[in-house]
Amino acid sequence: MISQEQIKAFGRVGVLFGGRSAEREVSLMSGNGVLQALRSKGVDAHPFDPGVRSLGELQAEKFDRVFIALHGRYGEDGTLQGALEQMGLPYTGPGVMASSIAMDKVMTKRVWLSYGLPTPRFEVLDARATTREQLRVVPDGLGLPLMLKAPHEGSTIGIARVNGYSDMQEGFDLCARYDSVVLAEEFIRGRELTVPVLGAGREARALPVIEICAPEGNYDYQNKYFTDVTKYFCPAPLAEELTRHIQDLAVQAFNALGCRGWGRVDFMLRESAGKSEPYLIEINTSPGMTGHSLVPMAAKALGMSYEDLCCEILQMAALDMRPSKDWTPQAGQS
Repeated sequence: MISQEQIKAFGRVGVLFGGRSAEREVSLMSGNGVLQALRSKGVDAHPFDPGVRSLGELQAEKFDRVFIALHGRYGEDGTLQGALEQMGLPYTGPGVMASSIAMDKVMTKRVWLSYGLPTPRFEVLDARATTREQLRVVPDGLGLPLMLKAPHEGSTIGIARVNGYSDMQEGFDLCARYDSVVLAEEFIRGRELTVPVLGAGREARALPVIEICAPEGNYDYQNKYFTDVTKYFCPAPLAEELTRHIQDLAVQAFNALGCRGWGRVDFMLRESAGKSEPYLIEINTSPGMTGHSLVPMAAKALGMSYEDLCCEILQMAALDMRPSKDWTPQAGQS
């Protein structure tokens, strides 16, 4: 629970939402929820939409810290974080490098593999140069079905499930509209799980595991945010030992990328012949905060309200590097 003294110490807070990415609509919902939650706790919070206002205007607002409720490019990918570092303005969520890597599904998988963490097999395809002949043989290596993804998008935007060889071109063309490369990934048949993480380093902690049961396994953009047909189980009905293992993997995956503040790690759980194998799919470093969102759901299972969750995340706002107080421009510098 955040005290009133801590709330006062937050100072003037900007809630950044909207933005220019394909996830703008969801970000508007997340940001409005966060804004109202912070205000209800007495935080001096103000809205700011980088999609319609400039970074110069952001600096002119003289915020003491900001809550990033932006999703996707230009908000979750390290670009905004770099600008905030230049301004010396503390922000929620991971820093520049961690945000940039986490937004790239290919680089994320490469880092996880370097740590020996389990993630599905994959190939990277050039969106402009991959030929039909090259595309046709991808299932030979990864099997069918398989997943095609635009590596820099989220909220299931730019994603296609390929069930047969004849589906490859259509799925590839869909993903290529969003990115310069396409990630072809082994399909893991099983249960869909997600684990929110709060904190940083040794202090990072996993919240309860959530199981997602979408109609026909189709957890798409519509079923994520705009329908009530998807069912969620929190905590997920898993054996205690398996739950701890998945939570531990989530924290390892979070720390491997250098994340701090908060995030959400997505898994697929393959179960066969009495064996359960969790696979890391991706990480979200600015997760949704809508009425359908999963981080608030996991926090609620621990007895933490949406409002208290927002305040805890805001309290962890930080900079990767603090400007030196002794720095002054030298001759010839402006």
